[in-house]
Amino acid sequence: MTDAPAESADPNQPAASGQAKILDPTGLHARPAVKLTKLAKTHEATVEIRAGEEGKWVNAKSPNAVMKLKAGSGEILFVRAEGAQASEAVNALVALIERDFDAE
Repeated sequence: MTDAPAESADPNQPAASGQAKILDPTGLHARPAVKLTKLAKTHEATVEIRAGEEGKWVNAKSPNAVMKLKAGSGEILFVRAEGAQASEAVNALVALIERDFDAE
C-alpha cells in the first residue's frame, strides 16, 4: 500500500513513500535484504527504508544498513525515495515486500 508522495526538499526532484508488512516468519534476514538492496540499486533515486513508525531511516541500497534494521515478521517497513525514479522505486520495493521477497 503506497502512501501519498512525501514532501521533497527540492521541487525539481520527485518524492514518493509507501509501506508494507514483512510476511516472512523469520523477518528481514540476509536473503530478502539482498533482494531489496539489489532492487533499490536499479532505480535512479535516493531510497531509504525504516522498520516501524519510530525506526531510523537507512540507505536501502546498503545491504549492511538494511540488515541492521533487524525487522521482524509482521513489522511494517516504510519506504521513501527522492529522485527521477522515486515513484517507481517505492512501488517496486513495496511490491517486493508484499510478495514476501519472492520467497521460494
